[in-house]
Amino acid sequence: MRIEADSATPVFLQIVEGIRSAIASGVYRPGEMIPSVRQQAVASLVNPNTVQRAYEQLERDGLVVSRMGMGMVVADDAKEIARREIDQGIQEIFAKGIAMGCAAGLSQAMIDKLYRQARRETRGQSCRKMIP
Repeated sequence: MRIEADSATPVFLQIVEGIRSAIASGVYRPGEMIPSVRQQAVASLVNPNTVQRAYEQLERDGLVVSRMGMGMVVADDAKEIARREIDQGIQEIFAKGIAMGCAAGLSQAMIDKLYRQARRETRGQSCRKMIP
């Protein structure tokens, strides 16, 4: 996971999204431990408090559970939760793009054409390659 220091997205949310995506894609499976706060802080070059905040959010979201003496473990239904949240986020982004197009006076046909053009430009690329 790469942290973008100059991103408008807070670092702790970048960590949340990175781990959420890793759970959704099966990198972390139910019952498996995620990196400790210290390990994640070192790997991401961030303050451990930032990682702790991210892990607390992941726990509130139901993606991980704290196991006494073990650390954070991926929850049993985490993959479904993560996928649902990612689907919702993508849908919101699409809705925002459609609303921008409508506000600019574009027709539905033009908005559809722009979507297809963007999709063609990414076709053949691995989704992993598209992630900054």
